[in-house]
Amino acid sequence: MSIRDIIEGKKEWRAHVARVKALPQDYQIVYKEIQKYLFKVGPVELTEGTGLLSGIVDLFEEGAASGKGVLEVTGRDVAAFCDDLIKDSKTYADLYQESVNQAVSKAMKKVTDKKR
Repeated sequence: MSIRDIIEGKKEWRAHVARVKALPQDYQIVYKEIQKYLFKVGPVELTEGTGLLSGIVDLFEEGAASGKGVLEVTGRDVAAFCDDLIKDSKTYADLYQESVNQAVSKAMKKVTDKKR
C-alpha cells in the first residue's frame, strides 16, 4: 500500500464520516451501532474501503429524505439487518474456521501416515 493509497483512504473516510454526521440523530445512533457490530463480526471487505458502509449511508440518506424513521428502514432487529447485509460476505470467523480445519486435517494426516 502506497502513501497515496493511505491518503486517498483517509480522504474517503473523512467524506464518509461527514455524510454520517449529516444524517438525522436517530440514523446516526443506529449507524454507529451497525458499524460497531460489523467491525466485531468482521466481514473481510470492511478493511477494503468504505463500500459496505457507504451503501448503508446511501440507504439511510434515502430513508431520511423520504421522512422514514431509521427503524422503518432497518427493521426493529438491527443485528438481523446487519447479518442479512453480510450473509454472502466472507468474515474473519470464516477464515479462522478454514485455518483450523486445515490445521486439523494436516495433523490428522501426519498421525495416520505414522500408523502405516
